[in-house]
Amino acid sequence: MTDPLPPGAPAPPATFHRRVVAVADRLPELREALGKWLRTLGLSEERREDIVLAGYEAMANSAEHAYRDTEAGPVDVRAEATNGRLTVTVTDYGAWHPPTETNGLRGRGLLLIDTLADHSAKVHREDGTTVTMTWLADGAR
Repeated sequence: MTDPLPPGAPAPPATFHRRVVAVADRLPELREALGKWLRTLGLSEERREDIVLAGYEAMANSAEHAYRDTEAGPVDVRAEATNGRLTVTVTDYGAWHPPTETNGLRGRGLLLIDTLADHSAKVHREDGTTVTMTWLADGAR
């Protein structure tokens, strides 16, 4: 998943964690920070774009749906690169709202996440939702 580091180069951090208020105008800085961290791992540009897009979609779902009709709360984005596997987890502490019928222009975020990640899972709890997305070094599904 990563290219070998030059001799004497410090190893990139194997983990990433940021917490922001789940509002739309805070998400671009979070997306950018995730992308910057991913660049330290030596992933291909295409792989980084898939990870950032899927992660951003999960963040956007938290901002749009988790705190609907309440004050916005936190969204945590965590990522870890270990043993040929990269996992990104997006957690909110709001309420789960099942997908609703749309006009066809919206409502494709979960499908996008499932398509971009090698594996994905959603866990809905009383105190929020966690979306976990995993990419494998060889892209195996």
